[in-house]
Amino acid sequence: MTILTQEARLIERNEVLRDVLGGLSRAQKTLPGKYLWDETGSSLFDRICHTQDYYLTRCEGALLRSTVEEIGSLVGFGATIVEFGSGASHKVRLLLDAFTAPTRYVALDISREYLEAATLRIAEDYPGIEVSPVCADYTKQISLPIQRGAAPILGFFPGSTIGNSDPAGAVAFLTRARETLGPSWFLVGADPNRDEQSLFRAYSQADGLMADLHKNLLVHLNRLLGTAFDPGDFRHEARVQHNPFRVEAHLVATKPLMYQVGDVPITFEIGESIHTDTSYKYDPGTFQSLASQAGWQPMKCWCDEQNRFCLHLLQSS
Repeated sequence: MTILTQEARLIERNEVLRDVLGGLSRAQKTLPGKYLWDETGSSLFDRICHTQDYYLTRCEGALLRSTVEEIGSLVGFGATIVEFGSGASHKVRLLLDAFTAPTRYVALDISREYLEAATLRIAEDYPGIEVSPVCADYTKQISLPIQRGAAPILGFFPGSTIGNSDPAGAVAFLTRARETLGPSWFLVGADPNRDEQSLFRAYSQADGLMADLHKNLLVHLNRLLGTAFDPGDFRHEARVQHNPFRVEAHLVATKPLMYQVGDVPITFEIGESIHTDTSYKYDPGTFQSLASQAGWQPMKCWCDEQNRFCLHLLQSS
């Protein structure tokens, strides 16, 4: 396990404090969704992915299984696979099993403990593949342990995580990913579903685990900053919004509140919310337009029969 120095912990704490104070000082209070992903949050989301309500994992899994051999043939022999937001590294196994002689797996995730445990399992199960965990915020510029030009590189961004960014943010992320990967392929999942009933079940119910995930963000911040947020003071709420179409997650104060964050008092009126996450629903045409703006060439798009999930294969030179 990686041990952070005292100086590194202080730098990390100050960055978190700036993020939290910046977000909670806005008219619409907000917290960066990246703080959902400590070890507990990653574990909760893994459980969410196996619930009946959360359709995305089933749709994506079926689509990946039906297309992965074709994707592998397009990418080619000896590929390095770089996964953004690797989590439990479940989905990449489909690629590692189907591709011809993949040589390296680079896993990027912000949750250090979860990343190290997941990549250890991958290394044990795939002894012929070099496994490189990189604990980093992939929304920022990253230097990767990869060799360009020697073999194909495939970036892998599964789930509908691209939907956590608004259109401008998605273009910015896709541009950074292209710069990070160099000449490469990029396989990106996107969720075009606009059926509001299924969205409400997925993002609000999911056996109650979605509420646990978003409330755990407060627990995570307590640990990082020494704050005293009480998750019981808030209820979780999913809101479908339009123009552009998206689902927002909010933690809503159930009573008037006052918390101390650093040296700053943060107050809440009853019913006031913290916006914790967003999932934009990008149809194929919209996503391909965003990818083109970021310098990628859309090569192929696969969608499931119900049009609830799409896989986009992009290429850059």
